[in-house]
Amino acid sequence: MNRPTLRAPLALALGGLLIAGALSPATAAGRDRPTPPKPSRTEALRDAEEQAAEHPAAVRAGDHDTFRSRSVLLDKDGSRHVHLDRSYRGLPVIGGDVVVHSAPDGGLRDTDLTLKHKLSLPTKARVTARQAESKAESLFKGTRSETESALVIDAVSTATPRLAWQVKVHGTAKDQSPSHLNVLVDAKKGSAGLTWDDFHTASGSGHGYQTGDVSLSTTAVSGGYQLKDPSRGNGETRDAMNQRVPGDGDIPAGWGSALTDSDNVWGNGSLSDRATVAVDAHYGIQATWDYFKNEHNRNGIADDGVGARSFVHYGENYGNAGWDTEGFAMYYGDGDAGQKPFTQIDIAGHEMSHGVTQSTADLIYAGESGGLNEATSDIFGTLVEFNTDNPADRPDYLIGEKLSSDGQPLRYMDKPSQDGRGSQDCWTSNTKNLNPHYSSGVGNHFFYLLAVGSGTSAWGNSPTCNSSTVSGIGNSASGAIWYRALTTYMTADTTYSEARSATIKAATDLYGASSAQCATVEKAWSAVSVAPTSTTCSTTPSNGSNLLSNPGFESGNTGWDASSNVITDDSDRSARSGRFYAWLNGYGSTHTDTLSQTVSVPSTAQAPKLSFYLSISTEESGSTAYDTLKVRATAGSRTSTLAGYSNTSPSGYTLRTLDLSAFKGKTVTIKFTGTEDGSAATHFLIDDTAVTAG
Repeated sequence: MNRPTLRAPLALALGGLLIAGALSPATAAGRDRPTPPKPSRTEALRDAEEQAAEHPAAVRAGDHDTFRSRSVLLDKDGSRHVHLDRSYRGLPVIGGDVVVHSAPDGGLRDTDLTLKHKLSLPTKARVTARQAESKAESLFKGTRSETESALVIDAVSTATPRLAWQVKVHGTAKDQSPSHLNVLVDAKKGSAGLTWDDFHTASGSGHGYQTGDVSLSTTAVSGGYQLKDPSRGNGETRDAMNQRVPGDGDIPAGWGSALTDSDNVWGNGSLSDRATVAVDAHYGIQATWDYFKNEHNRNGIADDGVGARSFVHYGENYGNAGWDTEGFAMYYGDGDAGQKPFTQIDIAGHEMSHGVTQSTADLIYAGESGGLNEATSDIFGTLVEFNTDNPADRPDYLIGEKLSSDGQPLRYMDKPSQDGRGSQDCWTSNTKNLNPHYSSGVGNHFFYLLAVGSGTSAWGNSPTCNSSTVSGIGNSASGAIWYRALTTYMTADTTYSEARSATIKAATDLYGASSAQCATVEKAWSAVSVAPTSTTCSTTPSNGSNLLSNPGFESGNTGWDASSNVITDDSDRSARSGRFYAWLNGYGSTHTDTLSQTVSVPSTAQAPKLSFYLSISTEESGSTAYDTLKVRATAGSRTSTLAGYSNTSPSGYTLRTLDLSAFKGKTVTIKFTGTEDGSAATHFLIDDTAVTAG
């Protein structure tokens, strides 16, 4: 519906209000501009499902494919990233999930998936469920308690998708761990395909440690306090009383014993008090929650505000710790006879990060995706340890270094092969065949190089696989890149090559395609022998050296002449890269904003160009250009309008390239002018500008 045509009286009325004493938009505190409502999760899901239906080729979909949401991520600018699980003729497709990336207006931008072709196969099984279950049970090592099976499409075991039985054998492994062995059994031939376990352990045995004197968040109950954290989703630590949960993974209500204390002072620093270990575990819940909340704005392991459960004193002399995907809970053993419990901070962060992976990309725990799953937990476990900076366990890039009496860690991130167990420093064609605890070495080594760099440092000595030199970008940027790649671009069967593409996309989103962060991502992957893909960083938005000063606005107004509050890091909108960007208009009242810089274009320039990324969002409707952005170039008395944009063509950040050939050999002022009428806001965001000689 078009807007009313009687616009002048409305503008006059607004003008009268301003004269009467209201602050003008330019002088109001902060930006104080109306913010268009962001899409709800329901709207984002609806739009993603519509895009999947309208663009079947983009999601490799045929007539018999349906999709159901797994997770929804909304960016500050309204962009949406919806993770969909696929079914074919009503059967779940293992490895068929897809991430649909949509613009703020809901239009399709891109997709990420590992399925190569649309599905076309029969869905009638020749092998019976019982035959498949028998095959899977023969692979189970331990004490079985229950077996279940369901028909699925297996798109991960072989290059050609096939009908399969997904058999889950529940029970207890020989080391007392809960076990949920998944086996994909060919429904035509009866052969076993991919296998993995939904219980993820630290993969080692050794000594535990204490976290020292720490603060704990507890809940007041009748007669004292309970070890339940009301500020972190009621995350609770309970005493397993040296029992084991049923092997089917279902934790009975009230299982274990609630831990209570009359004076809210827990443990005595020694193993003579059962609550001492509970202090460590409860502190681990807090540390992990706080890291993901503070660094990634994630509200709990599943991002649903619900705290994790931890069970200490699990089993008899159980020498391990682990995250149970089926029960969505942590278990800590007391260690083998004479050893200490497995309650180190990075182990807690590691195991609970398996839950984050489960709730996002859900990387299959086998092949290269299994290595990425395990590396993700090592990465976030390490970052939890750094974020906590506990004096009793100083942060480092070693995994489980306090579990062993000889001080040897389970894994080394600087040079994974130091563990002597087969962890890889460099990717090879055999990586996919390794246990995830060893194929994770490629991801761990990549992250260390990205965060710290190559060579010798206080944290270790990290060689590269291609004899290159890598300068690290720090934990914060590296963690942000990995988290966005995991939650936004990775799918269940992501390989290391695809992880390279995912992290480049993530670095581009966060810091820009021409940023040092993105370039270092590429260098670090090459340094662990993961070859380049078609997804790459770029040096500048267009060819040649950038002649503009402070082109990404990261130094504030330096180099630019701009209206008040135009160059900003306001969190109501977001930069394309870095923190700062230029925000013109968006007040919903009569207003003009300008942004300009003067630059000299060489006479020898072959094809000089102005380029920039522009995002437009609006509350206007219809096809009338009520609010406009003009781009002009002025040299002496000559002014040329290079381009014009308006509320009629909203879009996310899009590269715009304009010709400056008429200004060779001249000093030219590039000026952006945003003009807004009397109502309905339009926001023009500019970032990553460049003037190049070509």
